[in-house]
Amino acid sequence: MKNYATHNLKVILFSLCSCIIYACGSQKDNATTRSMQNLTARYNYIYNAKVILNTHQQELAEAYPENYDQVLPVYLGPEIDSNFIVKDGNGAKTMDDIIKKAQIIILEKSYSNYLDDAYILLGKANFFKGNYFNAAEYFDYVIKNYKNNTKSYVEALNWKARSLMQVRRLNEAKLTLDTLAYMIPDLKKNTAEPLATLAQLSIYHHKNAVAISYLKDAVKASHDSQHKIRWTYILAQLSEQQKNYSEALLSYRKVQKSNAPFEMYFNANLNRIKINALLSGKKINKQDELLALLKDDKNTDYIDQIYYQIAESLIADEAYAEAKKYDLLSIQKSTKNQYQKGLSYLKIADLNFKHFHDYLNAKLYYDSAVNTLPKTYPGFELIVKKNQNLEYLTKRYETIAKEDTLQNIARLPEKEREAKIQAIFNPVGRPDLVNTQVSPNTSPLAFNLSESNKPQTSSTFYFSNAAALSKGYSDFKKKWGNRKLENNWRQSIRSSAQTTNQDITNNMATALANNAGIDNPGLSDKTAEIKAYTTALPLTAGQLAQSNQKIIDAYYDIASFYLQELNDPEEAEEVYQILLNRFPGNNHLAASYYGLFLIYKNKDQTAATNYKNKILKEFPGTVYAKTILDPSFSLKQTELETTLNKEYNSIFEQYQKKDFTGVMQMADQVLKNKEENYLSPQYAYLKAIAIGRTNHVDTLLTTFNGITNSFPDDKLITPLVKDHIAYINEHLQDFQKRKIALIDFDPNEPPFAIRQAPAPSVTARQEVIPAVQQNNKIESAAVTNVPKTEKPIPAVPIKVEGMFSTAVSTVYYYVIDVADASLTLSSSRFGIGQFNRGNYSGQNLRHQLKEFDNDQLIYVGNFSNFDEAKTYADGISPQLKQIMKVPASIYTGFVISKENFDKLTSKDILNKYLEFYKNNY
Repeated sequence: MKNYATHNLKVILFSLCSCIIYACGSQKDNATTRSMQNLTARYNYIYNAKVILNTHQQELAEAYPENYDQVLPVYLGPEIDSNFIVKDGNGAKTMDDIIKKAQIIILEKSYSNYLDDAYILLGKANFFKGNYFNAAEYFDYVIKNYKNNTKSYVEALNWKARSLMQVRRLNEAKLTLDTLAYMIPDLKKNTAEPLATLAQLSIYHHKNAVAISYLKDAVKASHDSQHKIRWTYILAQLSEQQKNYSEALLSYRKVQKSNAPFEMYFNANLNRIKINALLSGKKINKQDELLALLKDDKNTDYIDQIYYQIAESLIADEAYAEAKKYDLLSIQKSTKNQYQKGLSYLKIADLNFKHFHDYLNAKLYYDSAVNTLPKTYPGFELIVKKNQNLEYLTKRYETIAKEDTLQNIARLPEKEREAKIQAIFNPVGRPDLVNTQVSPNTSPLAFNLSESNKPQTSSTFYFSNAAALSKGYSDFKKKWGNRKLENNWRQSIRSSAQTTNQDITNNMATALANNAGIDNPGLSDKTAEIKAYTTALPLTAGQLAQSNQKIIDAYYDIASFYLQELNDPEEAEEVYQILLNRFPGNNHLAASYYGLFLIYKNKDQTAATNYKNKILKEFPGTVYAKTILDPSFSLKQTELETTLNKEYNSIFEQYQKKDFTGVMQMADQVLKNKEENYLSPQYAYLKAIAIGRTNHVDTLLTTFNGITNSFPDDKLITPLVKDHIAYINEHLQDFQKRKIALIDFDPNEPPFAIRQAPAPSVTARQEVIPAVQQNNKIESAAVTNVPKTEKPIPAVPIKVEGMFSTAVSTVYYYVIDVADASLTLSSSRFGIGQFNRGNYSGQNLRHQLKEFDNDQLIYVGNFSNFDEAKTYADGISPQLKQIMKVPASIYTGFVISKENFDKLTSKDILNKYLEFYKNNY
């Protein structure tokens, strides 16, 4: 018996050694090798790797910072910019373990049936490490090489689409999912996750109805309870967005009754209360149920969200002041949830801006929202833009408020008017700023400290503890960097409208001392202000029309700015509707209808069609109607303008070469072929000048008179030609003696010139732009001196932003920035000269060129004050298309003081000034 056992042991040991030797030897593709590799690959590597992956996914679900204010992601994956990846050191290590196991299968188990699983594991491990492009490549390899394995093929398609969606390559993800969607009806199992992925893509494309359909099918097909709970909550959110409140309520209740995480349960309960109140239509005490949640100790960490929801319900009831109080409470109680704090900051900013018109505080709260919300927050860039451009919008809202106030006062009886104006300028209880005394050494904080609240000096007090101070300072620098010690130190985005309280505090004592002996309209001389305000009242029909036009223009500017600059169609739609409701017959109807057509085009086809028909019926000849009928109209128009500009520049070159016969022939051909084009008056003018260089004055006068008759409404050439005709008629005898009307190329003959304006009798301006060398004497303006306008510089704080300021200057320029250094601007400067001589004859306006690497600046001056320059800008702007003869997209006009202009030395500085100009003027 003993020998038998010994024999069996020898046989077993021999077999085992043989297997080991065989395994260590060269592998061959046979049944034994495949069986052994399948066994070890499946249980030693695949099984263990999947256990590690499932554990990591559970940890990710527990640690993922959910944002219940937005639609939850259907599946979880680390965001590229999130802090989670940085902190997830152990998670990265476990993913590396999975990668090693997968690589062993690929390298050492090449005859096994689990190579596709190994590549899928490599893809998933890279996905959860945030290496989405690498993950997509691994899944793509499986898709191309394992098409016959349906399970692996479907799984790879699904995860490749997920990887692409994580980096927002939605078009590529859609192509992948199109293949998957085609296969799903034929699949008998494992369809839940592909359906969920299709739902996520639909959410990204804002197709909520489609997403709801996919998610419902995914919930039915899923055997994972946590997935079903999560997807049910998302179904509720999507139904709520679709305003299908009964469906949303049903889904929220399912989540409440399930084994959901407490935070999800709490938010489902919160939304259920909100929808119940909405469906019941209660107007009184609808916040009571939300307030009751504050009494539950389990909700301690969610008090900020409760207050926020109460504020939201109050906003829905238009109780804005009360809503603001609860939003402030939400901020105060937000200790852990920075996201919620950011939302509350944003809501208060919107309330201040839209409803309270407190623009300075709106600016501060927008900045706090920008610094608190993550950059991945939907619409984050929009908030930043709104913050930066707040002043542009603010000025227009202030115009609306001012004109509305003036109109309301104008409707009052005369005695009540006077009382109302007095109340505005002398409000009851207003402290007298002149009598306010501020010590230069007094800290702003001192005003908030009473004797009973003075800082303690014991060693337990934070500011008496050197170690605590040192640590606090170190932590502060890590988070905020080296910030200047000043009020509103958190603000990273500054603008000129925001003269900081710190600057005001520092300069208050000096300002008060300086103002003590000066008549300050804001403090002492109220009579002039009251008189000016009274004069501005729109008491006549004409004045009321002008006031209304200011309001109309302001609303239109705001709506256009929201739509075109901020890309915020919802806000634009609201302002357009206000404009149309208040002024249904305004002069921006066509543009407003087109703006609304664009807004509704992708969300409400019925409304879009309605506005489209309005444009085509009421404004058939506008560019908006032509663009609707032919979407390529704008492109064709641009091409046509480019052709016309080239033709004009070609003729102008002939004019510069003094080939007057060629000018006449080319101008005739263009005028004959394109009689209706917008440059026709200028072609006709070049032809007339060429005729004047080669013919008698009678022919020239006939040609000039033909221009005034053919183009009576032209504001660029016709005024200039009329001035030429008047000059010729004044000196007709001299011109009749000439064989050729315009012979100023002959030094023996007197040149043709514009009529001289009488020289002023006052002191001439000392500083002028040097004369520009013109191509022809006919286009040279007379040089006369313009009186200098003295304006006192007010003793008030000047707005300063970086190197630029709004300080009053004695010299201003109007500047046209052309963002292309390669263009020859001779014809553009010629056109500016035409405008100046036709509209500003005798005003000593000169234009000069300043060049950067990529830009050219044509600047016109001198203007003695900003209003003069702005009036010039308003006059020339509508003519720039005819004047510049370059694409409108590459030039910009603006006004600038000489002091600021001298600082323009590069494109970068120019861009900074343009931002400064937009914010301040």
